Amino acid sequence: MSSDDKVTLQHNIIKGILTLKESLVIEAAQMTERELIDYLLAKPCSEDSYPFGPEAQVFKVFGKMFALIGYRNEKLTVTLKASPENVTFLSEEFICIERGYHMNKKHWITIIVNDEVSVGMVEDWIDDSYQLVTSKLTKAQKMMV
Repeated sequence: MSSDDKVTLQHNIIKGILTLKESLVIEAAQMTERELIDYLLAKPCSEDSYPFGPEAQVFKVFGKMFALIGYRNEKLTVTLKASPENVTFLSEEFICIERGYHMNKKHWITIIVNDEVSVGMVEDWIDDSYQLVTSKLTKAQKMMV
């Protein structure tokens, strides 16, 4: 199977999963800033800080960023790490998702938190971001998460 075929297959699988998730969502609800912060801080060994100033709250695990929340044009946004394939797919599939704002556009997405995507979908993307970052931790750090 060629590299292009693998990417196409992965996109089709992701699209199928998203379609299934959307069909299970009875009513899309917008995630509040408080719910977003609580979910991010509930991750094992997660801590927050404001290294870029008071308008950008950064969430890290063992000093490695996995999320950033803030406001852009008065809209709540969350920036998350993602695989390059998912960055491309998600930014093409959803109006509210773009390649990472002020981040490496290959590895980060910025989501405008609105009712285009469900709370569950945002939580899944947070989980994916956290997993991508924790997968690169040392063995000792991984045992703590």
